[in-house]
Amino acid sequence: MRIGIDVMGGDHAPDAIIRGCVDALDLLADDDTLVLVGNRDDIEELLGDAGVSDARLEVVHAPDVIDMHETPVEAVRTKTDSSMVVMSRMGSVKAGDAQCDAVLSAGNTGACVSAATMNMKRLRGVHRPGIAVTMPLFSGPVVLCDAGANPQPRPQHLWQYALMAEVFANRALGIEEPRVAVMNIGSEEAKGTGLVKATSDMLRRTPGINYVGYIEGREFFEGAADVVVTDGFTGNTVLKVSEGFARSFFKAMAEAVFEHDAELGLALQPVMQSFFSKKDYHELGGAPLLGVNGLCMIAHGSSEARTIRSAIRTCKELVIAHVNDAIIDRLAETRHVEQPEREPA
Repeated sequence: MRIGIDVMGGDHAPDAIIRGCVDALDLLADDDTLVLVGNRDDIEELLGDAGVSDARLEVVHAPDVIDMHETPVEAVRTKTDSSMVVMSRMGSVKAGDAQCDAVLSAGNTGACVSAATMNMKRLRGVHRPGIAVTMPLFSGPVVLCDAGANPQPRPQHLWQYALMAEVFANRALGIEEPRVAVMNIGSEEAKGTGLVKATSDMLRRTPGINYVGYIEGREFFEGAADVVVTDGFTGNTVLKVSEGFARSFFKAMAEAVFEHDAELGLALQPVMQSFFSKKDYHELGGAPLLGVNGLCMIAHGSSEARTIRSAIRTCKELVIAHVNDAIIDRLAETRHVEQPEREPA
């Protein structure tokens, strides 16, 4: 298995990305390869400083970098020698000749979506790719799609996100008959925008899906569904608010315990750290961009070495799960749902 990695993407690149790759070597088989894409001199210097020389680390030179603040589409089109664009080309599946089985970047999310869509293309029948984030909630994992790829979707896009995320939850997370819901401001049928109502109508007409209706923000954290579908703007907001709340909550709890009883705080510290690590996005590594013809994993911009190691582990698991093949089949068998219902004669 070959995994291409944008070494120059991320707030802590390239140092943290390379350390994560080195730390992930124990996850690899003898015939696995991590393809490090970026400035060759920087990569080789960092590997040399770490005293690492491993045949499973391959370097591909890419002299340019897409920064976090750049306009995604323009950057992808003009910086064709950037590490992210070169990485995405390596993940392109054309007649089975992809240079990598999966690609991974912690760089500019919008640029990564654009690069993957332009170079890897879309799976047959897919309108728009969507980011599927697995959120480790107290009630269990919940797949949120879309988490930032498509902020202004159409009903057909959200409908496809539901189907693709349903397949992902089943194949990658092992959830039998995932419960699928649409994010809304209320559970009543009369509430919501035209977008969510049209999406809900399409899902109700979809055979074989365990659609449970609308879900409110507070129900999201109570395990009311296994897959939650929403637009990229809302999804990304939910994701970032959840991350911020989790950090603030655990910090406030730790401070309160130490203030009440320092000895108790020290005694509980290992338990708190273990509990928090299970809900930490660093342990998940990244989120797949569902709908592209290949496997593209998007990691958090603030990824640390442990984040990259986790993302590499997830890449290996998803390649083995053959999620894309199942997505193609699922969309093909439900294609008729997209067609408008005919007026009775």
